[in-house]
Amino acid sequence: MTSTAPVAGSPPASMNLLARFIGVITSPKATFQSIVAAPKVLGILLLAASLSAVFVALPLTTDAGKQAQIEKSVEQMKSMGFTVTDQMYDGMEKGAGRMPYTSGLAVLIFTPIGSLIFSGILFAIFNAGLGGEASFKQLWSVYLHSGAISVLSLALTGIVNFSTGRTGSVTNLGALLPMLSEKSFLAHLLGTVDLFIIWGVVVLAIGLGVLYRRRTQPIAISLLSVYAVIAVVIALWMSRGGA
Repeated sequence: MTSTAPVAGSPPASMNLLARFIGVITSPKATFQSIVAAPKVLGILLLAASLSAVFVALPLTTDAGKQAQIEKSVEQMKSMGFTVTDQMYDGMEKGAGRMPYTSGLAVLIFTPIGSLIFSGILFAIFNAGLGGEASFKQLWSVYLHSGAISVLSLALTGIVNFSTGRTGSVTNLGALLPMLSEKSFLAHLLGTVDLFIIWGVVVLAIGLGVLYRRRTQPIAISLLSVYAVIAVVIALWMSRGGA
């Protein structure tokens, strides 16, 4: 009987789009090995952008969701020192019907642009700075596939907010501790620390480790350290009146 076992040293088996998307969540290392061997960009980009747009727009299809977004925008403007007049508020309410479309469109536009920017930064660090030899397409594909965690976060947030008529993330530590003063540094810091972002950063580190044949732990620590610094800076700014 002929054996069908893979030959040692042979490239990983190719995976379809859905298998790669799910695999990044359930078995990231093996999935990234397949992605690096045969990098694909267009399918995952369209899937991630489309799903993200749907779940961002979903809570804004309800009257409660629209009103919550208006109130959030007003609070942000006030915290920046702007005076929200009755005319401005009326204009927001009149434009509420367009919120699902404008929000979804913004996600569709930003997703490819943002992925190119961050992939370019990582490419410069690992290829130019650390002497890596991966192609940009490989790195871009790794970055886009790691975004499956972000899509999962948006799906959870979108469904919860659609059901409750609220807005904002439901996966950050601040959402788990609502008893804290909203204006305190700790509340802002915990509100900036998102469990799914941490998960996504670790998954990205696994992908980069596979791509550049480096240990995952140092990459993850470096990326999480950058995230921690950004979180502290944002929390300090917001606790002092930023938006």
